[in-house]
Amino acid sequence: MKSFKAAVAQTASNPADALASAGKAAAIIREAAGEGAKLIVFPEAFLGGYPKGASFGAPIGIRKPEGREAFRDYYERAIDLDGEEVALIAEATAETGLFAVMGCIERDGGTLYCTVLFFDGEKGLIGKHRKLMPTAGERLIWGFGDGSTMPVFETPLGRIGAVICWENYMPMLRMHMYSQGVSLYCAPTADDRDTWLPSMQHIALEGRCFVLSACQHITRGAFPDDHECALGDDPDTVLMRGGSAIVDPLGNVLAGPDFEGETVLYADIDMAAVARGKYDFDVTGHYARPDIFQLRVDDRPKRAVSNISDEPLSE
Repeated sequence: MKSFKAAVAQTASNPADALASAGKAAAIIREAAGEGAKLIVFPEAFLGGYPKGASFGAPIGIRKPEGREAFRDYYERAIDLDGEEVALIAEATAETGLFAVMGCIERDGGTLYCTVLFFDGEKGLIGKHRKLMPTAGERLIWGFGDGSTMPVFETPLGRIGAVICWENYMPMLRMHMYSQGVSLYCAPTADDRDTWLPSMQHIALEGRCFVLSACQHITRGAFPDDHECALGDDPDTVLMRGGSAIVDPLGNVLAGPDFEGETVLYADIDMAAVARGKYDFDVTGHYARPDIFQLRVDDRPKRAVSNISDEPLSE
């Protein structure tokens, strides 16, 4: 497909109800399809919620009982990949044919992961990326992804991959994405600062790819009354102010940034711009110097426990 319309959903999740968030996302997918979009990107942790301002009762050396209870509650609000939330999104993408990139909090055993899910129309859920390095206090509540979930998917639209929030500041991860030929680089985030857009422009220029970044616009009032929030309890307080944007391979901003409220941003994507951009800069091709610099990526899954019975017998 040479050109198409893409969308980024700057919308608030329901932090207390992942199924309600999934229903909202499904409605937005159908709305975006009605506007002619073929690809849509949702923010980080849209299903399950980003607990902005919470400390989970964890001063250094102490875990307070109320923090344990807050984590238990957050754990219960996370999603399973075989759950109703995923089914709702898969149904909407199957109905519309949209490719959807969805941030979620994934529950796996006793651990939560900040994850991005990839939905490809009738194929449904085709893969995921788990955040490799949660930032600061996120490390208390989220596990670390390994190298086995850093995919880029070949689609009729282009090669689609995702990097979450401050993972975008990891040069070696970006280099791995570029090496896979990513042309539609999705960046779900919770970073709403003025400095975020220049970072997205840099990545677009560095990778000669389209960058689609989605951040929530959400207020304190979207959270339950008992949500601990360092920013206060005024329901009108804006906890994340958006800043979603779409950038082309030469760093030109096609849509956004928007800081006004919930919205869906659209841009026309001309895939020929990728080749035009790589004319003078291909970071893993003609502009690389593998005689000097090389990156080795360990993309094997890392499991805490493995069974010898799963291994083939040696001859």
